[in-house]
Amino acid sequence: MTQLYLTILFPLLGYLLLAFSRGRLGQTAAAVVGVGSVGLAALSAAWAGSAFLRDPQPVTQLLWHWFRVNGFAVDVGLHLDGLSFTLLGVVTGVGFLIHLFAAWYMRGEAGYARFFAYMNLFVASMLVLVLGDDLLVLYLGWEGVGLCSYLLIGFYHRDPANGAAALKAFVVTRIGDVFLAIALFMLYAACGTLNIAAVLEKAPQLWQSGDPAVAWIALLLLGGAVGKSAQLPLQTWLADAMAGPTPVSALIHAATMVTAGVYLIARLHGIFLLAPDVLALVGVVGGLTLLLSACSALVQTDIKRVLAYSTMSQIGYMFLALGVGAWHAAIFHLMTHAFFKALLFLAAGAVIVACHHEQNIFRMGGLRRRLPLVYAAFLVGGSALAALPLVTAGFYSKDAILWAALAAGQQPLVIAGLAGAFLTALYTFRLIFVVFHGEARSEAHAGRGLAHGLPLVVLLVLSTWVGAQLLPPLGGVFPVDPGEEGGQLRHRLEWLSAGIVVVGIGIAAALFLGRRQLVTAVAASAPGRLVGELWRQAWGFDALYDWLFVRPYRALARLLAGDPIARGLRVIPLAARLGHDLLGAAQNGLLRWYAASIALGVLLVLALLAL
Repeated sequence: MTQLYLTILFPLLGYLLLAFSRGRLGQTAAAVVGVGSVGLAALSAAWAGSAFLRDPQPVTQLLWHWFRVNGFAVDVGLHLDGLSFTLLGVVTGVGFLIHLFAAWYMRGEAGYARFFAYMNLFVASMLVLVLGDDLLVLYLGWEGVGLCSYLLIGFYHRDPANGAAALKAFVVTRIGDVFLAIALFMLYAACGTLNIAAVLEKAPQLWQSGDPAVAWIALLLLGGAVGKSAQLPLQTWLADAMAGPTPVSALIHAATMVTAGVYLIARLHGIFLLAPDVLALVGVVGGLTLLLSACSALVQTDIKRVLAYSTMSQIGYMFLALGVGAWHAAIFHLMTHAFFKALLFLAAGAVIVACHHEQNIFRMGGLRRRLPLVYAAFLVGGSALAALPLVTAGFYSKDAILWAALAAGQQPLVIAGLAGAFLTALYTFRLIFVVFHGEARSEAHAGRGLAHGLPLVVLLVLSTWVGAQLLPPLGGVFPVDPGEEGGQLRHRLEWLSAGIVVVGIGIAAALFLGRRQLVTAVAASAPGRLVGELWRQAWGFDALYDWLFVRPYRALARLLAGDPIARGLRVIPLAARLGHDLLGAAQNGLLRWYAASIALGVLLVLALLAL
C-alpha cells in the first residue's frame, strides 16, 4: 500500500512536464505525457486497490507533516477505505479513458500541451480531495479542482463568452467554498483537529442529535456541497460550463468535480446523522434539483446542454439518496453515473466533430448509419441514463435509491424520483431520436483510431448490466441503508419504475420520430412558448440572480470606481485652505478694519453673555 501516493504523483509530474515545456513539445509527445501519466495513476490505483480488496481494512499513509503552529497540526496523509477506493477507481479509470479520447478529439487544436497540463492537474487535485485524510488536505484538493475547472472551461479564451462562463463557474463555486471554509473553522474550534477520523470520532461525544451547533456545521457543509455539485440554489454555473472542450465536460460532469459534493457529505456522514433536519434538507434539495433540471433538459437544443442538465438531475438523485440515509445507494449511483455519463459526453464529442462542430441537435439527424459506434454508445448510455430495466447499470443504482427512499418513509421523494425517471426517459430519447433518426441534415464523417474507439467501447460495456456488478466495497464505512433486504414491495416498485421508463421512451418515440407535428404545434402555442422559454432559461435563476446580486454589485463597482472615499477626504484640505484664505484676508493692515472687528467681537461676546 506504500505506492498509494503514486496515484497523485504521476499526474502531478505530467502537469509539471507539460507546463514547463512551454509549448515546445509536439502533439504526440504531449499526448503521451498527458495520457500516460493518468494511465500510470490508474495502474497504481489498481495495484493499491488489489491489495485493499485482499484485506479490506482502512489504511492511512502519512507522507509528511505540513505544519505545526501553536498546537494546530496538519499532516499530509492518504486514507484508503471502501469509499475512497471507489472514488479512486472512478477518477483514475474513467479519467484515463477521457484523456485517451481527448488525445483524438483535441488533435490539431492550439494549446494542445496546455490542455493536457490542465487536465493532469485536475486529476491530481481530485485525487488529493478523495484520498486526503485531513479536511484541510481535502480542502486543498477542493480548491484545486475549482481552479482547474476555471482554466478548462475557459480553454478557448479568445471568445469572451467562454471567459465569462469560466468566471461564472469560478465565482459561483467559490460561494459554496466559503461556506465550507467556515464549517472547517467551526469544526476545528469544537474538535481541536481537522483529521477526518478524529472529527467523526469526537462529534458524537461533543453534540447530541439535533444540537444547533452541529446543525449549523452540517448546513454550511451542505452549502459547500451544493456549490461544487451544482445543486439548488448554486446550480447555475454547470450548463454554461459547456463552453469548454467536450472532454472537459466529460471529466467535470462524470468522474470528478460535480461528484465532490456527494463525496463530502458521504465522507462526513457522521456529522449529518447528528443533524437530521439538515440531512432531510439534503434529500429535498436533491429532489427539487432533479425535477427542475429534467424539465430544463426537455427543451434544450444544444446537445451538450441537454447532458449538462441531465448531470444536475442525476446528482440530484444522489443527494436524494444521501438525504434518506441511503449512503451505499448514493455512491453506487455515483459510480454507474460516471460510466454512462462519460460515455454520453464522449459520444456527443464524436458527433460534434463528425458534424463539423455543430451542436444544435435540430441541425443533425439520420446519423445512425454514418456513425454506428457512436449511435450504439448513445443508445446504451442513454438507456442507462433513463434506467432501462435489467440490462443497464443505471437501472440497478437508481432502483436502489428509490427503494431506500420508500423504505425510509419519504413518499414525496419517491414520487419526485419516479417523475424524474419519466422525464429522464423522455428527454434522453428525444435527444437520441432527433440526432440519430429521421432525415439527415448535415454531412458527417466517422472518427477512427484506437483513441476514439476504445474509450467508447469500454464505457459502453460498463454502462450495461456488467457495470452494475462492480459493487463498491463499502462494508463498514456507512450504516446500513434503509430497507436493505427489500421484498415483494421492492419488486413492485421496480416494476413501476421500469414501466414508467418504458412509457417515457414510448412517448418520446411518438413525439420525436416522424414529422413531430404535435410537438411543433404545442411549442408554437402561447402556453407552450411561455413554458418552453421558462424551462430553456432554467426557471429564471440566472435572471433572478442578475437582479439580486450582479446588477447591485456592478452599480456599487461603478460608484466605487470614482473612489468616493478619497473624494470625501479631500474636503479636509479644502476646508483648511478656505480657513487660511479667510484669516489671511482679515490681516490687511487697515486700522478701521481692526477697530470694527474688535467692536463686532465685543458685541458678539455681550450677546452670548446676555443669552
